[in-house]
Amino acid sequence: MELRPVRYFVAIADAGSVTAAAAALHLTQPSMSRQVHQLERQLGIELFVRDRGPFRLSAAGSEFLPVARRLLAQAEAAWETARAIAAGRLRRLTISAPGTTLTDVVAPFLATLTADDPMPAVWEEVPASVYATLGRGADLAIGTTPWPSDLEGMPLAELPVWAYVPPADRWAGRETVAVDELVTRTLLLQTRDFHPRRALDQALAAAGLAYGKFHEFAAAEVAQAVAASGRGVAVVSDDPRFDLRPVAIQGVRISLYAAWEPHHHGAATLKSIAERLRSFCAGRYGLR
Repeated sequence: MELRPVRYFVAIADAGSVTAAAAALHLTQPSMSRQVHQLERQLGIELFVRDRGPFRLSAAGSEFLPVARRLLAQAEAAWETARAIAAGRLRRLTISAPGTTLTDVVAPFLATLTADDPMPAVWEEVPASVYATLGRGADLAIGTTPWPSDLEGMPLAELPVWAYVPPADRWAGRETVAVDELVTRTLLLQTRDFHPRRALDQALAAAGLAYGKFHEFAAAEVAQAVAASGRGVAVVSDDPRFDLRPVAIQGVRISLYAAWEPHHHGAATLKSIAERLRSFCAGRYGLR
């Protein structure tokens, strides 16, 4: 179906006559009438009542009019989207990241976006497959390992891993703790599926140290809850909960990277957003 006759039909319905619609659109009355007759033949219905009375929509025309309006609105939206794509603009932005990164990094960053930025959406994805989401519809992926060579990307931050203790704990007033001190305490760790645990494992191996007493948890929130009860020191990268006090573990960091497809129509915008996210992380954590 051609949109021009549909547009003329709506214009006539709004103007109340072919003569008024033709004048508004700077067309001749016969030309507009032919277009509308062609639309009626194509649809197999009469859109207007043509008798000696006042010019008016037929019952079929009245029923078809809202459909025609929606069709024109959708067509205009499609053209606007195409124009935005051609200009390299993003109307929507889908970011994929691991759960903790979404909660503690991406979500707070999204709160800084403005009305001029793309409308955001997020996907939670396990670290091992986060970059693969770029082939499934995500625009920007945030990972904890360097991006694959076929993608564009940049480092975002080196985020701290925290030792969380209750306010009354002897470490509550400290800013940092060394790993050799850490292993003297009862530790509340995430399993090895999570990056904070793997980062701590690597730091201990590099220092020639071994764990003392520890307990494992699948959820960082649970580790913090148990720490709040005074049962040990929670080692996680999440933001603090339960009034716990964060103590940075020296030499234990989680790297964050942003990646996007190099041929994405909005690659320049994605790079700009990644740069803003990097600056946000620097301000939030004081680290790069």
